[in-house]
Amino acid sequence: MIGAGPAGAWASCLLAQKGARVLLFDPSHPREKPCGGGVTGRALSLVAGALDGELPAVTITAARFVDSSTSGGASVRLSRNDTKDALVVSSRRAFDSLLVSAAERAGAQLIAERVSGIERDGPGWRLRTSNGGVHTAHMLLGADGANSLVRPRVARPFSRAQLSIATGFFAHGATSDEILIEFSASPPGYIWSFPRPDHLAIGICAQANAGVGTEALRARAADWIRTTAVAGGAQLESYSWPIPSLTAADLETLDVAGPGWLLAGDAAGLVDPITREGIFFALQSAVFAADALAAGRSVERSYASRVRAEIVGELARAARFKSRFFQPRFIELLMDALKESDRIRRVMADLISGRQGYRGLKRRLAGTCEFRLAMRAIFGS
Repeated sequence: MIGAGPAGAWASCLLAQKGARVLLFDPSHPREKPCGGGVTGRALSLVAGALDGELPAVTITAARFVDSSTSGGASVRLSRNDTKDALVVSSRRAFDSLLVSAAERAGAQLIAERVSGIERDGPGWRLRTSNGGVHTAHMLLGADGANSLVRPRVARPFSRAQLSIATGFFAHGATSDEILIEFSASPPGYIWSFPRPDHLAIGICAQANAGVGTEALRARAADWIRTTAVAGGAQLESYSWPIPSLTAADLETLDVAGPGWLLAGDAAGLVDPITREGIFFALQSAVFAADALAAGRSVERSYASRVRAEIVGELARAARFKSRFFQPRFIELLMDALKESDRIRRVMADLISGRQGYRGLKRRLAGTCEFRLAMRAIFGS
């Protein structure tokens, strides 16, 4: 396994539990990551046994959608009585650390070195590390993120048009129990503030080929922090990170497996193109990879088929919706819908918390009394 984020660590844990010999390569995990860090109830359910209730996190009670140009907005309550469906936000260092520890307890060997070279070794692989180490493996799982070393070696690397840039600030010493989101039409994307136990993760995300550089995006995030006063006087630490953001056409031809190799999580491109959320899909792909590898028959075909059936279809729906999500008229209609309709606020709450997928979304909205409002707001029709 190359990469000890959620996909690599969880796949390592599951395979080691099944008795497999697992080498997990990563020189830097666990570390803080610039993503929001939201872990949905469905994601937590996949790893509940490993975390064992130890994860320090903030349980989110509400999502507030802001419009800084008008000082308006709408609030959506997320909390429910059934805490298993809660949205929690954790430090990625803490979350990833628990998964890596679970993998090591199960018997996986963590090699804290950077893999610098990958080459075929008969039917298997020979891996070289930055410290001069040489290791062999029968199967290779690339779970090393958007900047994957494995992906260009076994498949096509991501193009700039297939990536988003997330940039912004960690606001140390400030936190909350609600997330803030503001949609942006130019560049198409959104700005967010996600509270973690001891800081806020604040940032902006836009397509890498949108014509706006990282510095300009970060300045936009800094202006937003001042306008909303979300961070108070917290100490700001800047960050930037690429995130896969694939189109529906990209997803139709997505390569996630081949002879002797699998890709999982961000390295496979398994990220929601609208929200850029990838933790659940990373964990889900880890489960699929571990199941396929443990079965030992038609590993690549079994894994690719399951990813396509249970993940890619959902992401393709999001990609098709994306073209309308960040249009100015859509943003205006969505804000009106959230202000005026309790039922649509409940739908949005379920989307944010991971209880409602893109499959069946239109049908659910059509069943509300606000059918026309919902269709116009979400689908522009």
